[in-house]
Amino acid sequence: MAIRDLLIRDESEQDADAISEVTVAAFESLEVSSHTEQFIVDALRSARALTVSLVAVMDGRVVGHVAFSPVTIPGGVGGWYGLGPVSVLPMYQRRGIGTALIREGLSRLKRLGARGCCLVGHPQYYRRFGFENIPGLVYPGVPAEVFFALSFDGHFPQGSVAFHEAFGATGPTALAEYTPPAGADLP
Repeated sequence: MAIRDLLIRDESEQDADAISEVTVAAFESLEVSSHTEQFIVDALRSARALTVSLVAVMDGRVVGHVAFSPVTIPGGVGGWYGLGPVSVLPMYQRRGIGTALIREGLSRLKRLGARGCCLVGHPQYYRRFGFENIPGLVYPGVPAEVFFALSFDGHFPQGSVAFHEAFGATGPTALAEYTPPAGADLP
């Protein structure tokens, strides 16, 4: 199946179970994973902290997902977001689906007026999007070589980044009434 058959759209209420299944499958064999990524997505959704949440659909099936949520940086720096988790079903990996999800998500963040995005991830993968290691911008407890930032306005803040408390989720959360992600009304 070609990437041209891929549809990327905002998540809907009906996608929650499929997103969890995709996320579990995508991280299942990764040794560096704590295998809590599906709980993080659910907790972000429950907290209404998913600024952008996109699914990749092929043949009517959700095969990928990416989440973007606000991060906190000292000094009142606003407009920065965290990318992750990003998940693609193993049988659909290495076809450009994750890349397409990330590019569309970053584009939507820019349209929302975001100043930048950061993440913890694999160095060889995320540099292709323009992410870089920034001296003075850190995520405590994570080696500098796997913490990346991408500025949309050319300016990088300094200090310790804090991801949403949902990133501490280790189990299921009670889901609140569904609220579409903030970017869902974008064209």
